[in-house]
Amino acid sequence: MNRSVSVIAVALIALLLLVSNLFYMVNQTQYALVFQLGEVVAERMEPGLYVKAPLLQNVRYFDRRIRTIDNNDPERFITAEKKPLLVDYFVKWQVSDPKQFYVSVGGDERRAQVRLTQTVNDDLRAAFAKRTVHEAVSGERETIMESMRDRAENDARQIGVKVLDVRIRRVELPPEVTDSVYRRMEAERKRVANELRSTGAGEAEKIRADADRQREVILADAFREAQEIKGGGDAKAAAIYSQAYGKNPEFYAFYRSLENYQLGFKSRADVLILDPSSEFFRYFTNPPGGSAKSAPSGRH
Repeated sequence: MNRSVSVIAVALIALLLLVSNLFYMVNQTQYALVFQLGEVVAERMEPGLYVKAPLLQNVRYFDRRIRTIDNNDPERFITAEKKPLLVDYFVKWQVSDPKQFYVSVGGDERRAQVRLTQTVNDDLRAAFAKRTVHEAVSGERETIMESMRDRAENDARQIGVKVLDVRIRRVELPPEVTDSVYRRMEAERKRVANELRSTGAGEAEKIRADADRQREVILADAFREAQEIKGGGDAKAAAIYSQAYGKNPEFYAFYRSLENYQLGFKSRADVLILDPSSEFFRYFTNPPGGSAKSAPSGRH
């Protein structure tokens, strides 16, 4: 009886081992290769439950998720000006052909990353060697990244890998040359600023000189016009006075005397020393239409 139980238990264990070796599962994050006597006999690209020959076939899995190559230390490259630059970049990649991936690099992700890194570094070295610091830092960065993506993708296909993106994260000068570059940039900016100030000062002088010239012209024209207007007014006034004098000379003389009296006695502090019989006191001593009076005595 005990022997029968042992036989049944061994049979069940053998059956379980057989069943476990008969089925295998591929999940959403994996590819699978089925090997038979060391050769690939099947590729499993889709997730699911599959059957294989027990003991004769074995399965190897490969991660299909996106991986990142991210160097901790920036790479050093030389520009066309023989100046060093530190470049920090990253690469996004994933396995696209598990069989080719296994044949090319033995399914070793580390070897695949080393090869992709070498490809990107070679392309960056060639790209920066043809460009100046300014072009590499800002002017043609997008062009450099596109070139890296294309070359990395072409090389990645040979090892069953797909490159999704290559990005330059940071480009900067090494510390030993940063200070000298900043000093040169500062000197250049000061030179440009001084040129602009000098040009501005020259233009300001031109503007002020032109404004002064226009001011003198405007003042001269205004004075000329004012004199012409004043002369015209004086001429008209003289003509009016002449007409008035011609119509009534006596009234005109009386009117002019009144104006002279008004101007002569404008202030209480004014003092006039005149002969009482002078023409100035004509209308005091002999007003129009009145009888003659004695001449004022002394001082007025």
